[in-house]
Amino acid sequence: MVKKKKSKKNSKSDLTIHFMPYSEIAQADTIERIKKVMGLVLDNQIIILQGRLRPEEETRLIENSMTLIGNIKGFQGIEIATVSNEGDNPTLFNRIRHNIAKILIGEQDAITIIGPATVVKEMKQDPKKIELMLNRK
Repeated sequence: MVKKKKSKKNSKSDLTIHFMPYSEIAQADTIERIKKVMGLVLDNQIIILQGRLRPEEETRLIENSMTLIGNIKGFQGIEIATVSNEGDNPTLFNRIRHNIAKILIGEQDAITIIGPATVVKEMKQDPKKIELMLNRK
């Protein structure tokens, strides 16, 4: 007789990092993207997203998380930071090439980190790097 191991759901003390390729959200609309991200954040996961959310999606994500504070036990909001190479001073040709690529394949030239404020203590962001400090349990 073979016994199956019971899979246990992530406990609050587990740290899970979820790498999300841009292709996972590329075809989703704004509401679906926000639901997917919020579901992972509410499960205490840190998301490393290949690419970035649109500015209106980031705004909506923050608004949604603010409404959940106080309504979900232990939820303290989210932390979000994005790093991309847009801070460089590209030539006109490179900007045109970059914009054409963005139209064709989307916002894949960035990295976005999103995590619950209960896990993420602080995110320090420079134009080319993110320092992620986590809370100790």
